[in-house]
Amino acid sequence: MDNVAIIGAGLAGLTLAAALRAEGRPVTVWEQADAFGPVGAGIQLAPNATRLLNRLGLAEHLRKVAVRPEAIELRRWDDDSVIARTELGASCEQEYGAPYYTVHRADLHDGLLRLLDPATVRAGARCTAVTGGDDGATVTFADGSVHRAGLVAGADGIHSVVRATLMTDEPRFSGQSILRAVVPAGDVPFLLTEPKVVLWLGPHQHVVCYPVSGGRSVSFGATMPAGGWYPESWSSPGSITDLAEAYRDWHPRVRRLIGAAGSVSRWALHDRDPVPRWSGRRVTLVGDAAHPMLPFLAQGANQAVEDAAVLARCLTAAPVPDALRSYERLRRERVDRVHEISRRNATVLHLADGAGQRRRDGELSREQRLREQAWLYGYDAHDHEVTVA
Repeated sequence: MDNVAIIGAGLAGLTLAAALRAEGRPVTVWEQADAFGPVGAGIQLAPNATRLLNRLGLAEHLRKVAVRPEAIELRRWDDDSVIARTELGASCEQEYGAPYYTVHRADLHDGLLRLLDPATVRAGARCTAVTGGDDGATVTFADGSVHRAGLVAGADGIHSVVRATLMTDEPRFSGQSILRAVVPAGDVPFLLTEPKVVLWLGPHQHVVCYPVSGGRSVSFGATMPAGGWYPESWSSPGSITDLAEAYRDWHPRVRRLIGAAGSVSRWALHDRDPVPRWSGRRVTLVGDAAHPMLPFLAQGANQAVEDAAVLARCLTAAPVPDALRSYERLRRERVDRVHEISRRNATVLHLADGAGQRRRDGELSREQRLREQAWLYGYDAHDHEVTVA
């Protein structure tokens, strides 16, 4: 029973499958969707994740489909003045040994799928229950079929069915929503002079944008206080009219970016409080299933990639129960720190103009220097020794 059943074929699940495959471990990925398509928007991949993805065999693929931005710039909402700038590009790659990329989620997902034998991924399989014992775990699917494995890894996101077998808790609503879209790069030429990640910070909300798809498109996300909007699905088509109204007083570049969108999707933003454990003896969690976080540090996908790399190493070094304890010891402190900052930034990034905002801007101008990111970008999941208790 050395096979691993991964529930969920998103970025976390596919990265874990690729990492286990690289270690020679048999694995099957079960996905509830019937098919995969070009869905989603952009994500940012920092060196702490790209070095791991490159080792899995994605270096050439990412060079083709991703963009290596020259900087991250934080700008004011009204006059577009620069608050802080983090140099990326060649400087980042030299400092941390791996690039910083912006990429369309679908392009990364496609690259991960290509690393796997197609027979590894089973679509149209909705997990309804997981039971674990001392010598293995059983997955039950909606069609009544069951699958036995030596380990079940839940990579099924914030709504995780696998998580519900380990603990009883609920997602926490942040009070914020985000509207996302991908627009043709030619419609926003002022963003093409230098490829970079730009965030405009303003009272109660912010906008982030960056190039994806080899520079042919620009992905943006614009936050809005949710108010009374709270759909049961957590996501729905958004209103460009409402979005434009929310940003009507912002800099013309922000308004032009929003105006370039033909449609937007809206998400209510949730996370969960940290919990004491992610694992049983034969069941564990990775990515958003383990530690869903708000997107205000752009690290959700990066932390999922780190999880996958560490878990694969631990499973190679020790029997499953010991490996899961090592996995949590290696991940908890770091993930909790990223989670805390992501939650705090929901307030920090949205301060109204005034003395507090001016103090924040001064702090950001110091904190955003490239070398100040060493704790985050310089982390290498392969550098940490796996110990067995």
